[in-house]
Amino acid sequence: MDTKFNFAEMGDRVVYVKSVNVAELPEEVREAAGDREELFAVHDSEGQQLALVADRQMAFVLARQNDMQPVTVH
Repeated sequence: MDTKFNFAEMGDRVVYVKSVNVAELPEEVREAAGDREELFAVHDSEGQQLALVADRQMAFVLARQNDMQPVTVH
């Protein structure tokens, strides 16, 4: 969760935001999530996870701060 990613190096400007069940994540991520049951992942157009954040709004803010266009995955 602490790995920095340089969003500026990406060519495609669309990212996808989806909810993730904390119970399905690796143990170290579950521990870092505390009492949260859900986190939100930001993925590039090829499906690579770029970020994992606490809530949907934060995911959208992160994307926009890095000149990305976030869309929700259902």
